Amino acid sequence: MVTVPKTRQTFCKKCGKHQPHKVTQYKKGKDSLYVQGKRRYDRKQSGSGRQTKPIFWKKAKTTKKIVLRLECVEPNCGSKRMLAIKRCKHSELGGDKKRNSQVIQFFFFFFFFFFFFFFFNFFSTFFIYFFGTERDRA
Repeated sequence: MVTVPKTRQTFCKKCGKHQPHKVTQYKKGKDSLYVQGKRRYDRKQSGSGRQTKPIFWKKAKTTKKIVLRLECVEPNCGSKRMLAIKRCKHSELGGDKKRNSQVIQFFFFFFFFFFFFFFFNFFSTFFIYFFGTERDRA
């Protein structure tokens, strides 16, 4: 999983220097019904009663390249540009980062739980063996 921060310090072509940029994920717009290819396809399909052109089924990729839309936060600028990053199955914009103290706290809790469980199992069997009845020892 890729976590991308919501703001990023990067170069702005319009300002000519590094500026903070607002980061959003690029989404494809809705396909137009009036482009030449769509008009031609609809005309060919109309009245045919069947599919006239082959539909592509052999999809090879399982992931998409993540495209970030960077917008300069300078009041007079506001220029936008796209930045493609590598392929990934899941990306998150501005996710919670685990701080060092949280990681230490998690490991402390895990160690304490494991130690308590081990200690309890060991001494319960020890106690039953020495102080239990004859039936418990077998």
